Amino acid sequence: MSPPLTTRRDVLRLLAASAAGFALPLPTLAEEPTMLRRKIPKSGESIPAVGLGTYRAFDLEASEAAEWTRAKEALRRFAAAGATLVDSSPMYGKAEAAIGALVEENGLQGKLFLATKVWIEGREAGVAQMESSLAKLRTGRLDLIQVHNLLDVEVHLKTLAAWKREGKVRYVGVTHWRDDAHDELARCLEAHELDFVQLNYSARERAAENRLLKVAANRGVAVIANRPFGAGELFKRAAGKPLPEWAGEIGAASWAQLFLKYVLSHPAVTCAIPASRKPEHVIDNLGAATGPLPDDKQRARIAGLVDGL
Repeated sequence: MSPPLTTRRDVLRLLAASAAGFALPLPTLAEEPTMLRRKIPKSGESIPAVGLGTYRAFDLEASEAAEWTRAKEALRRFAAAGATLVDSSPMYGKAEAAIGALVEENGLQGKLFLATKVWIEGREAGVAQMESSLAKLRTGRLDLIQVHNLLDVEVHLKTLAAWKREGKVRYVGVTHWRDDAHDELARCLEAHELDFVQLNYSARERAAENRLLKVAANRGVAVIANRPFGAGELFKRAAGKPLPEWAGEIGAASWAQLFLKYVLSHPAVTCAIPASRKPEHVIDNLGAATGPLPDDKQRARIAGLVDGL
């Protein structure tokens, strides 16, 4: 059995040893301790609570050899650890095509939960964009398609309802990334039978706690948390500062794990999707889905810490 992963430093040590020719076991989080899984309310299907975002991180192509190799290894380790949800979008440059190719290169067809988005006006244009996503991701069926930023939402939800009946997509949802869109997202959840909502939520951006997460829970809608590091702002604030000793009480061995555990500790959150193509960061992020989660008192402590950084 591979040893459990603890910190990013451990991963870097293992990567360096591997490059030097030493055969060290790959740490995985699919063994002990068990990775946290959350149920999709509308189906009861469970998925690992930490996924992989692709914004910027996977906007590349095979000609960028070094970064392509790094991204391939990141996706391999992500799947080897037992994680599944990969979220992309036609608006993320080459990300969809990169994920489609890397899934095939790693032999992961049918082993991941592939999610993407539609973000365009008009029914025909939406269909064309979603068909293009299927082709780029090299699949005949997607696990989740989301109406991105609620653009032409009524039109696209009708199309997606038909696609769901036809088996071209398993789940349907809506997304946004700004606090000022939360009321509109909530109204959409209340007006439609949706499977997923994707929203911005972190220890820095906590506005979703005011109403939107409650609406999602009441409507039985799974929640994907984007921007779990506040678009990187949390790392900027924590730079050079030691991880507080009390982080060990919730099994957080890095700042990334502390920040992610705050997000995952909200009972309405189904999955958080930090984006990275660095293998060591991907594995470190997955570490947040193991061990205890903060209780209400510890959540308040994390929020207070972040406010003071």
